[in-house]
Amino acid sequence: MVKKLFLYAIGVWFILLIVAILNGAFREEFIRPRLGEYPGHIFSTIILVAIIWIVVYLFIRTAGRGASTIDFLLIGVLWLVLTVIFEFCFGHYVEGQSWDILLANYNVLNGRIWVLVLLSELIAPPLLGFVIGSSSVNTT
Repeated sequence: MVKKLFLYAIGVWFILLIVAILNGAFREEFIRPRLGEYPGHIFSTIILVAIIWIVVYLFIRTAGRGASTIDFLLIGVLWLVLTVIFEFCFGHYVEGQSWDILLANYNVLNGRIWVLVLLSELIAPPLLGFVIGSSSVNTT
């Protein structure tokens, strides 16, 4: 059961990856030209965070039966690690961005809120797993 859950979770992460790439393309093509760099960053991040929570909710409702909060926490950690590895490897080796530019996206003191995406990937699975698991317990 747990192995199947984690394989499913990796598949869901790939879906989130595709959604994030499409969100970035949408931001660059439509949002940023209309709102500007910083408002575009904020708006795009909020959209992606909302999508993550929706996808995690659907994931837990369909695949999460019988899983523990610890299982969901491990899934959140897995997603966080995969995302950071992908972002730095793709950003540096494919897009040619410097490490300084990549690290700048994590500087919340400069108004960069990308970390909300990572935080959502980390906490949404255990939190929603707990809430959905608690609400589906038969109390009779």
